[in-house]
Amino acid sequence: MTADSVPAPRLARRPLRASATIELVSLAVLLVNIATGNAREIAALFGPVHGVAWLFGILATRRDPRRSTGATLRAIIPGIGGLLALRALEQADAQAAPDTGSGAR
Repeated sequence: MTADSVPAPRLARRPLRASATIELVSLAVLLVNIATGNAREIAALFGPVHGVAWLFGILATRRDPRRSTGATLRAIIPGIGGLLALRALEQADAQAAPDTGSGAR
């Protein structure tokens, strides 16, 4: 059994899941801030948080053993890219996993 045939454990994607959530929430805060008056302090705090979470999501996707070009391209989309990449990686896991429900031993 090679390292490529073993599905990535769910815990290995925990950093990607966290960065995708932070990326989405920080984008929502920035958009609400723009709609309600554009306070510079909020933008100064959440802008860098959003940027770092976005870059971390791209890097975490690139390091995943099940990555594909499509998953990496999805990660590049600001705001929802981390969640889209995570979904693509989990679909790749589902396709690569052997059918365990067949009852064969």
